[in-house]
Amino acid sequence: MNDRVSRINELARKKRLEGLTDAECLEQQQLRVEYLRDFRDGMERMLENIVVEQPDGAIEPLQKKPYGGGDS
Repeated sequence: MNDRVSRINELARKKRLEGLTDAECLEQQQLRVEYLRDFRDGMERMLENIVVEQPDGAIEPLQKKPYGGGDS
């Protein structure tokens, strides 16, 4: 993961300074997609381990709400 983040940052710096080749643009895009996928998967695994104690003492897993896409 750290190597991937380092490469993403390296490509971002290069893009600002001198631009990227087509191959580097594709690599950057793929690295970002993979990073975001792994980040989301990690967050979902963390959230799956959260439990809520109800007022009556019952312990229940956190309920996942459907994603509404931008509604806040």
